[in-house]
Amino acid sequence: MQDNSGKSKELEVAIKAALEAGKILEKYFETEVLKEFKEDKSIVTLADREAEDVIKKIIFSSFPEHSILGEETGMTKKLSDYTWHIDPLDGTTNFSNGIPIFATSLALEHKGVVIIGVIYNPTTDNLFYAEKGKGAYFNNKKISVSKDDQNHCIVTAASGKQKNDKDLKRNLFHYLPEKIRSVRELGSTALELAYVARGGTEANIQIGLSTYDFAAGALLVLEAGGIITKLDGSEWKFPDNYFIASNGIFHELLVEEIKNQKEKL
Repeated sequence: MQDNSGKSKELEVAIKAALEAGKILEKYFETEVLKEFKEDKSIVTLADREAEDVIKKIIFSSFPEHSILGEETGMTKKLSDYTWHIDPLDGTTNFSNGIPIFATSLALEHKGVVIIGVIYNPTTDNLFYAEKGKGAYFNNKKISVSKDDQNHCIVTAASGKQKNDKDLKRNLFHYLPEKIRSVRELGSTALELAYVARGGTEANIQIGLSTYDFAAGALLVLEAGGIITKLDGSEWKFPDNYFIASNGIFHELLVEEIKNQKEKL
């Protein structure tokens, strides 16, 4: 179902939810927002919880039959083939320390395929969105991946908290700069993938994170003309959480270097 703008109802609702969540994040940003530490030592704030509540309320008001997997509240399971993967505040550590690199991320999955992705950074008022088969957009302008090679690139990487995952990321940060121009970690997986889609960076390496971290960003990359494979270069399918998303120009170099570093672990 589409409106006159060409956006489906699902995409319109996702954008509305992201923008409303962004208002909450803006309200708390650079304040003495209450933060707590989860069992895995990650940070959660009042802003995370309030933003997730708003997102869920907006989604359920339009799609009460849809399931929602949220970072803060877990799975709300319904009898539907549609599941939303939402991270109300991706980049909580940045947010709670006054660093404006964070975003709200929402994705809609249908039978194992991500069909909607929205990422919004309220501090820069940057809105990324994509719908399967319809391209990727940044502030309502169509975007595509960069054409830069390894000599002019920025590659980002993020890992989960498992020891092997962290060790692989550490090795990549140590050795990849011998092969490419720059490696960085921005602290917000959603934005790292969004920047690949926009052409601001050339690749992102995902090592064991959660679906709500990367679902929207992965769709953005694919709709912007990028490619995604598993770390070994084989075919990637959602929800596999070990993958390389890139502009495709030096993808094989990244596959080879990851293989080399995994062999050292």
